[in-house]
This record gives sequence, C-alpha cells and structure tokens, in this order.
Amino acid sequence: MTHPHHITDAADAHAFIFGGRARFTLVSKVTGKRYTYRVAKSKDSDTMFFLSLLTGPSNDTDYTYLGYIRTGGTHSALASSRKDMGKNFNHPAFLAMDWMLRQIENSNPLQMPVSVEFWHEGRCAKCARPLTDPASIARGLGPECASKGL
Repeated sequence: MTHPHHITDAADAHAFIFGGRARFTLVSKVTGKRYTYRVAKSKDSDTMFFLSLLTGPSNDTDYTYLGYIRTGGTHSALASSRKDMGKNFNHPAFLAMDWMLRQIENSNPLQMPVSVEFWHEGRCAKCARPLTDPASIARGLGPECASKGL
C-alpha cells in the first residue's frame, strides 16, 4: 500500500511543484539523502516561481532561497539570480531539483524516476489548506484548486 503523501505520478508531481505554494521532500532511494523544498509562485508573474530549501528545524520559517524556476514553453528552467552570482548552481539541493525537473519533464510518457521518492506534507499545493479527502491527499491538491487548474 502506498502512503497518501507519496506522489508516484510524474504529472501529479509536476502539478504539485507548480501549484503556487508547494512544500515537498525529494528522497534519493540510492543515497537516502533528502531535501525539503518550498516553491512559491511570484505575485508578479504566472511563469516565475521561487525555490527555497529547508535549512533549519522550523518547517514554516527556516527556508533559504536557492533560485528561481521559469515555466512556459516546453520545459522549466531552474536558475540562480545574478545577485547570488550562481553560487547555488553547485549546491546538492539545487542540482537535485534541477535533475528532478528534467526527469519528469523530458520523459515520454511522463514518468517518475525510480531512484527518487516525492513526498508532500498533506497541504494543498495551491492554497496550502490541509487536505482531508483521500483523493485530494493523493493528488496534493484540494478539489476546488484541482478544478481551477494551475
């Protein structure tokens, strides 16, 4: 039996990442290493998302900015701002997220990489409200947010 917070479908993972207020963890089945991310949609653009990494004990406040993701077109592009002078490009969490995006966007049909687990925290990726319906928990989006699209 799969856990309700474990997303195993690449399209669902992609939709979750770009929900607008997503928090999720990627776990390597090879190394056991895990990174918890927050991806927040820009208030000024529907195609810009800010990527942060959990770096402290508080799941609500201890996130450090890693870079931004531009969507639109065929693939998303993960980058680091000029201000950071690309210092995050070599951070293992940045590289892991970049790899994950390339894996789920470049597979045809969309497939989750077998070497990674994708976990969400039980909140809607779009509005961040707690999810209670089993189908919503499995999808990572509440019924209202899922019906509106991303």
